[in-house]
Amino acid sequence: MQALEKTLQVVVFALGDIEFGVDILRVREVERMLPITRVPHVASYVEGVVNLRGRLVPVVDLRTRLGLPPKAPTKAARIIVAQLGERHIGMIVDQVREVARIPVDQIDDNEGVLAGLAAEYVGGLARMDNRVIILLAVQNILSAGAVAAGAVEGPDKQSS
Repeated sequence: MQALEKTLQVVVFALGDIEFGVDILRVREVERMLPITRVPHVASYVEGVVNLRGRLVPVVDLRTRLGLPPKAPTKAARIIVAQLGERHIGMIVDQVREVARIPVDQIDDNEGVLAGLAAEYVGGLARMDNRVIILLAVQNILSAGAVAAGAVEGPDKQSS
């Protein structure tokens, strides 16, 4: 019996005409846009928090975080809820396109290819058909936002 080809399963989404991917193991759920409550004194890319079934989840505008031009959310916009350790963080994206399996030999993550890109945010570049999908290092993109908005998650944690 042959070993299965190693693949990375990613949630592919768009910001404008740029396609990005996030490891599906980090994604907890994808939600339609929800009412966002603003929180003072957080980073400019943190939109606020949403109440997701009783859990307060900080939400980051991924366009702002990545330095892309702002755009008002459309009906296709979604909030991708990612898990970073014990925290859940939402990312506003223009559109979720698909869940894809990408063979690891189609992912380039060497420093030569990533030079000039915001390497701290990019985990690699994936070739899929005639497309290039930017694989995000979610822990780097969201960690500052999680710290800035971390205080809002405290009260809903259950204690024994």
